Amino acid sequence: MAVQNQLAAKPESSLSAYLAKDAVKNQINQIVGGKDGPRFISSLVSAVQTNPQLQECTKPSLLSAALLGHSLNLSPSPQLGQYYMVPFNNKKKGTVEASFVLGYRGLLQLAIRSGYYKKLNALALKEGELIRYDPLEEEIEVRLIEDEEEREKAPTIGYFAMFEYANGFKKTLYWSKNKMISHADRYSQAFSANATTGRYPKVSFADYEAGKVPKGDEWLYSSFWYKDFDAMAIKTMLRQIISKWGIMSIDMQNAVQKDMAVIREDMTPDYVEEAAPAAGTTAEPASVPDQVEVDQTIVIDQPAQEQKQEAVQKPAKSLEDEFFG
Repeated sequence: MAVQNQLAAKPESSLSAYLAKDAVKNQINQIVGGKDGPRFISSLVSAVQTNPQLQECTKPSLLSAALLGHSLNLSPSPQLGQYYMVPFNNKKKGTVEASFVLGYRGLLQLAIRSGYYKKLNALALKEGELIRYDPLEEEIEVRLIEDEEEREKAPTIGYFAMFEYANGFKKTLYWSKNKMISHADRYSQAFSANATTGRYPKVSFADYEAGKVPKGDEWLYSSFWYKDFDAMAIKTMLRQIISKWGIMSIDMQNAVQKDMAVIREDMTPDYVEEAAPAAGTTAEPASVPDQVEVDQTIVIDQPAQEQKQEAVQKPAKSLEDEFFG
């Protein structure tokens, strides 16, 4: 079945009209192929229809992000968490664009498919589970809480990642939660370990975890470093151990390089350096997208004065930082 037949069967919409253009159909057929084209289009249209925030994004950015995900054989389903299309308010262009965001489960999938890894794992360690960690010998002793419900309620104290090649080479890495908080504070412009001042002040991360966020200020904490710190930390651990000591397949390199970027029509990454509401905004922006960010210097709908303040505190990321996190 050709792509154009699938489009003809769909109700008319701005996105389907865009996808029906000859140049766009040719692009889809070149990357996806006529056989898989209908399923690809159906998934993309469905994802956009069920997410009002994605409907605000430019259509080329939506298509390019989805095409990259398809080329990596990753699913856009939020339930699987392999990759996400996340809206970014690009102040420089005056548009909202969809970025490609790699989930940690997607990174795991790409590593497994590479065939290099016999074992690969990362997890959050709970209070009382870590018995000993020797960074010199890279030996760790852990006793996990057996009751899953009890373990879920226990506070996280650190993060562990490991891999083993098929030839027997092993690597382990452990970071305390405090080290991870410092890492997020340094590399994420949308996250602050300490309380901030300015037009849009934030409470400290410790107060956030304690539920001390003033009513009405919840939108300031849309970063997934706030919403799911453990998941972001696990992804960071995987990026650290794989990119610095592991073997990366071409697909893994491609995914990591383009993570958190808006994908141009030629499939090259365009990293968003700045995003903020219009000048003079004094209340919550009309659309604050759910953010699934990694350790990148990218801000989503962050108030301009707060962003300016944090920019002084946090260094710009070098190319090496962008790649290795």
